[in-house]
Amino acid sequence: MGKTNQIVELESVVVKFVGDSGDGMQLAGTLFSDSAALSGNDIVTFPDFPAEIRAPHNTVAGVSGFQVHISKNKIYSTGDLCDLIVALNPASLKANMQWIKKGGTLIVDADAFNEKVFAKSGYASNPLEDDSLLQYNVIKAPITSLTKAAVQSLNLDNKTVEKTRNMFALGMVFYLFNIELDNTIKFFQTKFKKKPLVVEANTNVLTAGYNFADTIEAISSTFSIPQANIEKGKYRNITGNVATAWGFLAASEKSGRPLYLGSYPITPATEILMELAKHKSLGARVLQAEDEIAGICSTIGAAYTGSLAITTTSGPGLSLKSEAIGLAVMTELPIVIVDVQRAGPSTGLPTKSEQSDLLQVLYGRNGECPVIVTAAATPADCFYKAYEAAKLAMEHMTPVILLTEGYIGFGSELFKIPKVADLDPIKPPLAEANDPDFMPFRRNEETLARKWALPGTEGLRHRVGGLEKENITGNITTDPINHELMIKIRMEKVMRVANYIPEQEVYGEQSGELLVVSWGSTYGTIFSAINKLKEKGIKVSHAHFKHIMPLPKNTEEVFGRFKKIIVCELNSGQFVGYLRMTYPDFKYLQYNKVQALPFTISELSDCFIKTLEG
Repeated sequence: MGKTNQIVELESVVVKFVGDSGDGMQLAGTLFSDSAALSGNDIVTFPDFPAEIRAPHNTVAGVSGFQVHISKNKIYSTGDLCDLIVALNPASLKANMQWIKKGGTLIVDADAFNEKVFAKSGYASNPLEDDSLLQYNVIKAPITSLTKAAVQSLNLDNKTVEKTRNMFALGMVFYLFNIELDNTIKFFQTKFKKKPLVVEANTNVLTAGYNFADTIEAISSTFSIPQANIEKGKYRNITGNVATAWGFLAASEKSGRPLYLGSYPITPATEILMELAKHKSLGARVLQAEDEIAGICSTIGAAYTGSLAITTTSGPGLSLKSEAIGLAVMTELPIVIVDVQRAGPSTGLPTKSEQSDLLQVLYGRNGECPVIVTAAATPADCFYKAYEAAKLAMEHMTPVILLTEGYIGFGSELFKIPKVADLDPIKPPLAEANDPDFMPFRRNEETLARKWALPGTEGLRHRVGGLEKENITGNITTDPINHELMIKIRMEKVMRVANYIPEQEVYGEQSGELLVVSWGSTYGTIFSAINKLKEKGIKVSHAHFKHIMPLPKNTEEVFGRFKKIIVCELNSGQFVGYLRMTYPDFKYLQYNKVQALPFTISELSDCFIKTLEG
């Protein structure tokens, strides 16, 4: 029988699982977040992968982590500092000490701390014995040896046994936060139903970790997070990449257009391709192309034949697609390009997140080549932004670039699954057979969108291509006056989209001293920082932009209501530069971070206070 512990109720907690890239930290974190969500908590997660492929074992470069923020209240960020870090080797402890709160708890695998690995991990001595961790609650658990004992009767090889260490640590964390094991055991039974030995091994180790935590004196109290007060509905824990794929599936159903995705795998966007490939039963057709250019060119072909046509990539792949994007602009075909941004330039830090591609998205093509640009704010928002991107592309007959980021593409949050019937209608401007007035570039007077004439439709034979077209007829021409006219029309078509998107909202005071401007994944942390200041009686307002090209119609009016405007970005100042070009009459301050890491609430709060103080 276990000891009796005091149960302490908490509003929220931040937990991070860290270890070598082969230690299963992503799985442990995912299972913990799923179980917390099923217990009724709100969650936000932040996976953190090593950028190196097969980094040396027990080195800081090879550390993999998964951070989970759970709460009884609605949360918008993954949290700044951790209340608990689980570290399965010295290198992971070394790499993450900057993220633990003073007085926080560290669970470490004491078996992994030996002289052989200290130098590789960056330690001169054993941190468990040199008093460097005195200000933390350190639980030294012999995880490796107890894992082996838990599966001794199963006659497994050492490699297989060591792969289950993460489940021992997870069992300890479940005990610490009074979370039942049932949901995780059901996961084992479903995931490995054809491998009963694997199910038994993981179940044994998970239970052993839970029971071990129940016996040690180092855990004198456990914790509970009450259920969150969340609107009723059907929820799931969803990553941004999966939400993006689902948004396109919903848009395909709503528009009646078959979905086609042509993409080349690239971190951190590949999971969109993988998710859509699972849904052939919903009519999704997926091509894993041989390169980025083939991916987008096949997408243009699919758009020409009447499909909701999508291609997905990251910054390096987007640069390869730039010429073909120009072709889609010239032919005025509706395609959606998803750019899941990562840290660059070149290969850069491929598993890390950054808002690095905005200027490339806006201007990185030859000629006058305007496209609609939107940006998702959270993992769940990726669903709605993907749906909207598809709607704008098809209804306005022009390419749309949807910006997400590795931070929200890999990260997850609770997502209330909507009914497709409740989503906005999508009405592609399909040309009718034998329309006597049809011309390839005859336009809708309001949107300037041309009709979508599907090949094989009787009486609509036409041609499009990369050479300049005569207005209305589509005949090839080099007439300079016509060229200037078409340039202006294509730009005006994009700018008129401002009539079909929401006006910019302001959170907080509608006028005043300071307006914080943001876009993309910075939403949650900035929103949390402003709420923190609001609780202290400090008035700061927030305008988060999801529509970038064109900007909302009331942007200039919003800016005019505030004495100071500060633009916060995870780059060197790309959006602020765009705003200075577009609305030059305002003075913009800026706060930038280019570390391939998200903002923290504390650094933003300090920045806003200093800005208010001048």
